[in-house]
Amino acid sequence: MSEADARGGHGSDLRKLIGDARTIVVKIGSSSVTARGAGLREPNIQALADAVADRMRSGARCLIVSSGAIAAGLAPLGLTSRPRDLATQQAAASVGQSLLVQAYARAFAVHGLEVGQLLLTSDDMIRRTHYRNAERTIHRLFDLGVVPIVNENDTVVTDEIRFGDNDRLAALVAHLVRADLLVLLSDVDALYTAPPSRPGARRIDYVAGEDDLASVDLGGVGTTVGTGGMITKIEAARLATSAGIPVVLAAASAVHEVLAGKDVGTFFAPTGRRIASRLLWLAHATTGRGRLTLDAGAVAAVVDRRLSLLPAGVIGVEGDFTAGDPVDLVDERGRRVARGLVNYDASDLPALMGRSTRELAAELGPEYEREVVHRDDLVVLVRRGR
Repeated sequence: MSEADARGGHGSDLRKLIGDARTIVVKIGSSSVTARGAGLREPNIQALADAVADRMRSGARCLIVSSGAIAAGLAPLGLTSRPRDLATQQAAASVGQSLLVQAYARAFAVHGLEVGQLLLTSDDMIRRTHYRNAERTIHRLFDLGVVPIVNENDTVVTDEIRFGDNDRLAALVAHLVRADLLVLLSDVDALYTAPPSRPGARRIDYVAGEDDLASVDLGGVGTTVGTGGMITKIEAARLATSAGIPVVLAAASAVHEVLAGKDVGTFFAPTGRRIASRLLWLAHATTGRGRLTLDAGAVAAVVDRRLSLLPAGVIGVEGDFTAGDPVDLVDERGRRVARGLVNYDASDLPALMGRSTRELAAELGPEYEREVVHRDDLVVLVRRGR
């Protein structure tokens, strides 16, 4: 789609959609809220708070997903670049997170608004009680007129429970709160066909679907203080739009214009419909801690009929996991077909494989008359017929 077509054919509709959004998630990157070796960029944080406060005065509910905890902790610790080892990253995050939320508190206090901090790991969002607690907390903050400030809990997170980047976290949080709009702010003003510094790079104003991304050359990713880049933003946009949430990608300096529905940045149109948020987290915010191999009948039951996985359908167990952990479900060729939260420890399952729940209950007790993975804790990862 040409730039002229995008602006002429969609501009007014897009501005109206943005203007009508009542629940908005705004994500801002490390390079926009921190300066290398110089701590926080408080004027940028104030500008974000000003724009969000303006939108809230019109009746919108706004949540901010803010990167920058590790980066904010570098200068106070005398570090000049993001540390490589996990312990030092966690130490920097523990120092920087308090500084970051204090800066947001000062910025929103100018408008008489309070902020509330939520630090999440992917593990929090797939376990049913934790998920419901996070959802309830955020909606109560909205009801109280408080601005939630969300970040990954870098002080305790490990590779096994890491979201990977805050762009993906923002897309998942947008589902959690049933947002009408996701805004991704960075130091780049839009999506381009190539890195903007490259000769011939062309700005893309409107993305209707995958065909509009076919010619995009993403080049390098990441910054000296962050972990993301244009690749993670496109993936976050895909994730959000595939479940019905429109996305705007723009420069942090244009946040006022974005929230006012001005024709800035790149607009990603919704391409699919919303699904249950918790299942989206399970599919996109977790890594299987083990693998269960299913026979053909169990694959058909799980994939085609959306049924629970029973012990009778399991023919193989791999990994070291405990009840409640996410595990991948694979067919006899090793192809991953689903992911779910398992109800047994890995050490328990070999003795249960291939047996009916009635038989197990009669021999071992009523607590064994349960599914290996309940259908409410299971997400299918392949389409029918594949």
